[in-house]
Amino acid sequence: MSFFQIDPQIERLSDSALRKAAPFFETIERTTEYNQQKVLRAFIDNGVREAHFAESTGYGYGDTGREKLDAVFALSMGAESALVRHSFACGTHTLTVALFGLLRPGDVMLSVTGEPYDTIQPTIGLHCPPGRGSLSDFGVEYREVALRGGKPDLDAIRDALRAQKVKLVYIQRSRGYTLRPSLSVEDIGEIVCVTRECSDALVMVDNCYGEFVQRSEPLAVGADLIAGSLIKNPGGGLAKNGGYIAGRRDLVELCAYRMTTPGLGAEVGASLGMNRNLFMGLFHAPHVTGEALKTAVFAAALLDEMGFETTPAFDAPRYDIIQALLLRRPETLIAFCRGLQSGSPVDSAAVPEPWDMPGYDSKVIMAAGAFILGSSIELSADAPLREPYAVWMQGGLNFHSGKIGVLLAAQEVFRSLQKN
Repeated sequence: MSFFQIDPQIERLSDSALRKAAPFFETIERTTEYNQQKVLRAFIDNGVREAHFAESTGYGYGDTGREKLDAVFALSMGAESALVRHSFACGTHTLTVALFGLLRPGDVMLSVTGEPYDTIQPTIGLHCPPGRGSLSDFGVEYREVALRGGKPDLDAIRDALRAQKVKLVYIQRSRGYTLRPSLSVEDIGEIVCVTRECSDALVMVDNCYGEFVQRSEPLAVGADLIAGSLIKNPGGGLAKNGGYIAGRRDLVELCAYRMTTPGLGAEVGASLGMNRNLFMGLFHAPHVTGEALKTAVFAAALLDEMGFETTPAFDAPRYDIIQALLLRRPETLIAFCRGLQSGSPVDSAAVPEPWDMPGYDSKVIMAAGAFILGSSIELSADAPLREPYAVWMQGGLNFHSGKIGVLLAAQEVFRSLQKN
């Protein structure tokens, strides 16, 4: 570590963690190679050319690059159609467009993975005053089925579907700010099977953090629609913003009408020179996702060496890029975030502080020295300051720099423990 001063004890723990992580790195590499070839095939089969990177302005009529990007993305995700746009402000905005595209007054939305994470709750109408334009304000009824032991409760889902007519079954793949396991594509397939057995409800998956972690996406097991953010996995660290919706052609079209206006849908919207980065980001996405996964495995192995509980454990299967680390005390949590920030390529001198972040009910601390502001595929960590004082780490554009960030975070934790 000639460029960084790492405590010798942390270096010894790092060597041990790397030995433990090595066989799991090999598994990640195999998945990465499969997904990288899949995406390359999608580019070739769709005949991507330099001309598709050209800028369009105004209405964006005839933007062949925009249309080609949708097609490449759809094939990469196993979808009939896709809507990939820089004009989606964030993942929550993308999910909101999808929900409003699919649901109508009088419909019932059933969340089968418990209460969704904080920022999507106002969209549904949970824990917020009426009159803000939520689904509830427009007459959409919300129901949920709690998880059982951190897993979908298939019997309870079956009962809920039989009890009333449900229009949309909603699945959150990642854990959010909880310690429950993320869902595998196979887990989602079981929910789809129960849904088809009991009803004609649509199945929508919030796929954030899960893209390219496995060899297939939820559409392969029967989900009707998936949606996510481009500053997470599928943007490959190059997308400056944006989101995607992919799945059944007719459903994607409904979402496009909500994104713009009925009758225009996906036919308008200038690319404004963003296409090149979105294409390149998608091309790099499988590799970058693999690097983020290796960073997460290493972090879990290192913190395990230090005596902390981690979820998933370093040797557990992974279905998204998120790594939760239970740091037990607020000062230890803050130390971890500050250490991680100090190893960032951007804003390394910044000192993260807990603050009242919009959309959250607790103070939140975030470490994110990123080229793209708020990018979750770049090494970052964030946590609400509440029990059990866990931090949720994700990202890492490449493992070699991600490893340094994790080591600096672990070193600050070590120093915090020595002080106390």
